Amino acid sequence: MEAIDQQIAVWLDKFGEFLPYIVNGVKALIILIIGWVIAGAISRMVRKRIEKNKRIDQTIGSFLSSIVRWVLLAIVGITVLNVFGVEVTSLVAMLGAATLAIGLALQGTLGDMAAGFMIIMFRPYRNGQYVSIDGTSGTVKEINLFFTELTTPDNIQIIVPNGQAWGAIITNYSAHDTRRADVTVGIDYGDDIDKALGVMLDYAEKSDLVLKDPEPWARVTNLGDSSVDLTMRVWATADDFWNLHFALRKDLKEAFDAAGVSIPFPHRVLFVQQGEGDPVKVQSNAA
Repeated sequence: MEAIDQQIAVWLDKFGEFLPYIVNGVKALIILIIGWVIAGAISRMVRKRIEKNKRIDQTIGSFLSSIVRWVLLAIVGITVLNVFGVEVTSLVAMLGAATLAIGLALQGTLGDMAAGFMIIMFRPYRNGQYVSIDGTSGTVKEINLFFTELTTPDNIQIIVPNGQAWGAIITNYSAHDTRRADVTVGIDYGDDIDKALGVMLDYAEKSDLVLKDPEPWARVTNLGDSSVDLTMRVWATADDFWNLHFALRKDLKEAFDAAGVSIPFPHRVLFVQQGEGDPVKVQSNAA
């Protein structure tokens, strides 16, 4: 009986030694579970709040919610280590130094990510829009946190790092619903200017591609060496702009031909001086 009591006492002593570790383990497990649940809940809340704002892209919502979640989990992990008596001050300092070293090594990539965040937030361009970024033109196919992918009209892929895109001049040809199309046509000095202007405005009135508001505009814009230059300005939807841009040239040429208005081209007349007397005309042809 005494042997059993002694054995029980030994077990109780050992249990007393391990009891603090067991208690700390239970505490750490509870903190870990509660922290995991709270981090997930706050992360989802951040994402939902951002998704409700139509001006902010969903990519930012996912990105920020992930950052919030991992920051909270890092705090939970440090708290768990502290429960076991681990000195976290030096660990935090080591993590800070490691983060600084990684940041310096990846400063270009982090710069692209920061620029991507700004592009997604402020939206100087969107997917499907035709833009020019620092002289490089194409249709925006994808925007992520690191680069912008463009596709040229001849289907060539161009990757623009967001750091360069955010710091460059951006021309967005698709930002507005309408665009203006200009065309300049030269007529002969002997032709009726008002008649030619009427032909241009009549075409604009009948064309389905030309918007009636703003009102089409046609004026004499230059007196050239061999022609009177007439310019017409019309507006079209962004989707119809290129169709109108190319149709204007062909249709106005045909309309001028039908109305008897000529479109001159430069001529060169060659005179040769042979001794005394008047020069002799040798040849007249197109320049």
